Parts: sequence; structure tokens; C-alpha cells
Amino acid sequence: MSDRKILIVDDEPHLRELVQACLEDLAGWETLTADSGEVCLSLLQTQTVNVILLDVSMPGMNGIAVYEQLQANPLTQSIPVILLTAKVLPSDRAKFTQMGVMGVISKPIEPLTLVAEIAEILGWET
Repeated sequence: MSDRKILIVDDEPHLRELVQACLEDLAGWETLTADSGEVCLSLLQTQTVNVILLDVSMPGMNGIAVYEQLQANPLTQSIPVILLTAKVLPSDRAKFTQMGVMGVISKPIEPLTLVAEIAEILGWET
């Protein structure tokens, strides 16, 4: 069993399933999923995770709002966050870095390189 638990937050079911399959099957990492920012925040009241993969554009509470809530909570502010986003401008990357986001993975995700991308951002051995 892996000691790495990753929370995948995305409102698109097929994308959540794809990312979950990649991380579990290719890396053996444990995953949790949430289909909204609200579910993400409530899950984290009872679950501990090593990293959060967070979709930026979601209905209701978007990824940036979720990130700000995570940062405002002493229990969650130390969890590394990697943003998943379809549109990344260089200015966005700079803004995300200033906010303290660990990294950005652009959509559409590349299943075969996803594990390596996450590991590289976090400095994990694969």
C-alpha cells in the first residue's frame, strides 16, 4: 500500500476517473476524489492527504477560491496543491507561483506522463 494519498478535485467525472486510474495503476498511489470545491473542503476535515490536484475552473466554488480556503485553514495550508487547468497563460503561472501553488499541469492531461509530472513537481521518487 502506498503511503501517498492524493485528492483529485475536478467536476468532470471522466477526467477524475482517468487521473485516478493513472495514479493508482501506474504509480500505486492512493487517491480520493471530490467533484466540487465544497466536497474537497469537507473531505479534508476528516481525511489527510499528501497533495491535492485541483481543477481551476469548476462551477460554484472555483479552484482559486478553494485554494484560498485551504490556505486560510491551519490544518490544510501545508498541503501542496497542483492546479489542473486548460488555459495557462505565462502571467497565470507567475500569479500561481506567487500564491504558493506547487505547480500547474495543463489539460488535456497526458496519462502516460502524469505520474512523472506530479513526482517532478513534488520532488518524489517514482
